[in-house]
Amino acid sequence: MPHEHHIRGYDSRESICLHKRCAWGNAVRLTDVSHPLFIPPPPPLVPGARVPSPVENYLFDLQGFLVLRSALSAEEVAACNSAVDAIPRDLPRLGWHGHVQREDHPEHRGISYQQIYELEPFSKLIDHPNYINYVARFVGGQDTFDYHHGPFYIDENFFNLRGPGESIPLHGGGHDICKRTQFRYHNGRFACGQLNVLIAYTNIGPGSGGTMVIPGSHKSNMSHPAYYEADKAKEWAETGGGSAEGMPGAIEVHLNAGDAIIFADATAHGSARRTDAGDRRTSVFRYGASWGNSRWGYRASDELLERLEPLARKIVEPQNFRRAPGAPARY
Repeated sequence: MPHEHHIRGYDSRESICLHKRCAWGNAVRLTDVSHPLFIPPPPPLVPGARVPSPVENYLFDLQGFLVLRSALSAEEVAACNSAVDAIPRDLPRLGWHGHVQREDHPEHRGISYQQIYELEPFSKLIDHPNYINYVARFVGGQDTFDYHHGPFYIDENFFNLRGPGESIPLHGGGHDICKRTQFRYHNGRFACGQLNVLIAYTNIGPGSGGTMVIPGSHKSNMSHPAYYEADKAKEWAETGGGSAEGMPGAIEVHLNAGDAIIFADATAHGSARRTDAGDRRTSVFRYGASWGNSRWGYRASDELLERLEPLARKIVEPQNFRRAPGAPARY
């Protein structure tokens, strides 16, 4: 009769009995005891809000991204588009519209408005119930120092418009050792350094300049060979204008207005070049650990913080900064 060793085998649906064969040939049965072999998935951050299914967990781990259909309603899309339409189209690079600033990047990448969550329709997207539990699951950090200040932090949020001929080159990949953008799955839990929620505000199909990704590239051990092609770096310059089209392994993701693609920043991503008339409209909210910092040095306005509910406020400004009595504030 083979010896039995009793350990806990965790399954997200129920505790189950698992079997394997140890090195010396005896059968080992994994059953319930006091110490878990795997950390169970955390409970939803927002009870009652949409949660990733087991298949979605699998596909996110496999691909590095998920597409969520109808993440926003038609009414939410319309409100966000109206708020963006109120920003003067001739706002110069680094110009301000209230607390929103146009980013200083080359025109061939379109127009980007940083701190878009300062506009009221977008502030409702900070902890939107159709994806906030996805963010919590894939950023991870529950029961660790990553939750010291709150569940997570938005280190960048912007709205992007791209017209005909505009695009962004492919960038990123699992080969990059940057801690901020890493993908990790350890002991039963995800731990993404940065998770992006990209939402479409127009239909994005062939010719629309859709987001492109390389499925599975978040786990790549090698740089994409195309990154080393001559003059590749010039695509990012003022006179550049590269796209992700033609990159081996890259696929274009088509979205309807209101759909979202959630992806680990470690997943190689870029866009196709837009050939259609009009604008491709998207927003991107980047989530990471609560101890992170703003990519560009922005701080949420007092007006925004005052109107947010507690969870959204904690995501936008998780840390309470300290200074000695009488010391002047630096911001």
